[in-house]
Amino acid sequence: MSFFLEKTIRGTEGTISEVMKSAVCYQLKLTIAAEIKEGNLMDTFIKRNRRWGAWMAILLIFVFIITGCGEKPVGSSESAEAEEKKVVRIGYQKGNTLNILKVKGNLEERLKERLKERLKEKGISVEWKLFAGGNLVMEALSTGSIDYGHAADGSGVFAQAGDQPFVYVGSDLPNPEGIGIMARKDAGIRTLKDLKGKTLGVGKGGNHHYLAVLAIERAGLKLEDVKWVYPKDASQMRAMFETKQVDALGSWDPFFATIQADLQPITLTDGKGYTPNPTFYMANKTFAAEHPDLIKIILEETDKSDQWANKNKPDVVQLLSETLGIDRKAIEIAVNRRTYGVRKIDTETIKAQQQLADTYHRIGLIDRAINVGDLMPQDAPWTPNLAKK
Repeated sequence: MSFFLEKTIRGTEGTISEVMKSAVCYQLKLTIAAEIKEGNLMDTFIKRNRRWGAWMAILLIFVFIITGCGEKPVGSSESAEAEEKKVVRIGYQKGNTLNILKVKGNLEERLKERLKERLKEKGISVEWKLFAGGNLVMEALSTGSIDYGHAADGSGVFAQAGDQPFVYVGSDLPNPEGIGIMARKDAGIRTLKDLKGKTLGVGKGGNHHYLAVLAIERAGLKLEDVKWVYPKDASQMRAMFETKQVDALGSWDPFFATIQADLQPITLTDGKGYTPNPTFYMANKTFAAEHPDLIKIILEETDKSDQWANKNKPDVVQLLSETLGIDRKAIEIAVNRRTYGVRKIDTETIKAQQQLADTYHRIGLIDRAINVGDLMPQDAPWTPNLAKK
């Protein structure tokens, strides 16, 4: 009998979120069905419930299913085949790890094999949808136009503060060197303290904005000591920096690396010692409840692509340079200072994300306090089996 079913029969301690409950119950139903088909369920219950008898034990477990797990996940049906998802819609941004996964193609092969094994018919297809930014990915998740996506830490906080329905399912490895604060050589700025009275351009709410807040306050300045400017995107940020409309600039890779390579600014700091700068994998709540197995596959295949990327960085440089239309020199800087890989949601990840959320609430970027742990379950059914880092 499977470990999952045995653990469920014995009972679990504590409370489970609605998404976790739906996913666990959904998996339990499939597992029990398989146990019945294999003829294992009767033997297990006879052994575990001798004083009640086999039939009473079976009656009790099915009462549990009906009462505790009686509500089917949204959109599910009675048949296993109908519950299978034929198209997985993934939102990605140019230059991130899902872009590498898309090009590598190993996810689609794994999904096809998985469905062939279970249904002996053609496999699941993947529909890739390109987005210009993380906030747009989160919006698409909340409306159900995609099932799964990848966005920065700040995007997740804004989405949760806006009551958008999603759940964190994993993250990238920390990338603190992928964000930074730079100053023009002729702006009279050599240290973070020199930002007092100067103009600083950041994308409002971005990971580099968070870094700027932490760095300025640690330098002993108040946020109001700096003149904040909020360009709308990376291209406008660079234009304002080059035309001296701002004295300093916060940015993120690959655009951070591009400015470093092209303009040779003074780099005041990167994210080391301030923030791990993770990006997160998120799923629509309904998709997470109904298809934790598919999420696990996506995370594991992403990690495989990431391990390939770590061993083949020249190829990654070429791939991203061609995809983004950015000079190879800049992409090399960004790629070589990063270690690719998937990370499970853990206590450390939650703590760092909570600090960001608390900071955004303190400075007025979100209008209410949130508990990010509500949407960051640990040891979820989709938790991947990852290669040792």
